[in-house]
Amino acid sequence: MKSIDPSTNLLIHDYQEFTAEKIDSVISYAQKAWKNWKNIPFANRAVMMKNAASLLRSKSEDYSRLMTLEMGKPIRESRAEVEKSTWVCEYYADNAEQMLAVETVQTDASESYITCEPIGIILGVMPWNFPFWQVFRFAAPALMAGNACLLKHSSNVSGCSLAIEKLFTDAGFPEDIFCSLLISSIEVERIIENPLIKAVTLTGSEPAGRSVAACAGRNLKKTVMELGGSDPLIILEDADIFEAAQTAVKARMINTGQSCIAAKRFIVVEKVADYFIKLVHEQIKKLKSGNPMDEETDIGPLARPDLADELVRQVNESVRLGAEQVHGFLKSRKMGNFIDPILLTNVKAGMPAFDEETFGPLMAVIIAKNEEHAIELANQSNFGLGASLWTKNPDKAKKLVPRIDAGAVFVNGLVKSDPRLPFGGIKNSGYGRELSHYGIKEFVNIKSVWMK
Repeated sequence: MKSIDPSTNLLIHDYQEFTAEKIDSVISYAQKAWKNWKNIPFANRAVMMKNAASLLRSKSEDYSRLMTLEMGKPIRESRAEVEKSTWVCEYYADNAEQMLAVETVQTDASESYITCEPIGIILGVMPWNFPFWQVFRFAAPALMAGNACLLKHSSNVSGCSLAIEKLFTDAGFPEDIFCSLLISSIEVERIIENPLIKAVTLTGSEPAGRSVAACAGRNLKKTVMELGGSDPLIILEDADIFEAAQTAVKARMINTGQSCIAAKRFIVVEKVADYFIKLVHEQIKKLKSGNPMDEETDIGPLARPDLADELVRQVNESVRLGAEQVHGFLKSRKMGNFIDPILLTNVKAGMPAFDEETFGPLMAVIIAKNEEHAIELANQSNFGLGASLWTKNPDKAKKLVPRIDAGAVFVNGLVKSDPRLPFGGIKNSGYGRELSHYGIKEFVNIKSVWMK
């Protein structure tokens, strides 16, 4: 298993893949650790989770540089990711006990109530694009609920995976309660089939989600799937166009465009389209591409050569079908997976830039005839993760929000995940929710108790 610097495509480190015997041993030890962990009081778990948050802060620079080295994230964004991971640890340390408190219900019993109990070992299959945040948003609620966690991280960020495992151990968590599995994707099915694994959460591509969900379904195991997105950012005629343009560029270019909830389709009512495109173009020209370790860099390399190749295909095919490339050119990737920000206009349904999830610094502008047409275009997608709606009229926004097919709608703002709000999608973007009290309850046994 190789960790490769995407800026240079040179080897950083290679890791020995776990054998079948090693995998079984890790699962067995995690089960033994869980039998004790599930009885640890919330207050004790919270102390350890707060310790994890403190370690994240104190070693932020080390973790940030590791992320940037392994997957190419600009260093400033890596630091922000570490801080956000700290936030989710503190949030669940402070709130898990109340979220899972016993709920009394009046029935025909002398006493009846509902409890939330841990279920066992949760397998997390996590992606490379946010190698710390994605893990902590799964692990913090799962551990605070009293579960054990096994992490199958992307093979190109194995260093991050092992660093997170060590962090939890250093924070005082019991040995084996959080473990990394250095395995290829082909091993995931066999792990899910192990009777000690009680549930699976996956953040990743649609094909990966279908495969894992199918295996979990055959074994009757609970899953949460956070898959891809082709999120619309909808700009109506009465929007603050300047602010919308500023946010649009940020929403698309964060993490070099490699984000499931990044805005990808920019649907603009035609009366304000030219002005919006002009403003966006001005902003894109200011972005600096280059070494992700450089403090001034806005756009780093894509994480792998195949991702860069796929984006090239999507751009070229969309242009062949009639899209106009207003800005950007596809740089040579001989010394890394660098692609300059690209702005496409005249994008229509039937083009990859409209129909597919594009994972990279590509902005696709789609012109809508009017407000009704804009909503229709936004919903014309197999995905339904997040959406951003721009209008100065709050009453109009509240009427339009229910008509937008998405797991989240942000009005006049950038779509982002927040520990206080549930996160997840509909349609091919998956099912289930992470974060908030909804997320922590995904992997507990919600038990009804009736007493006479």
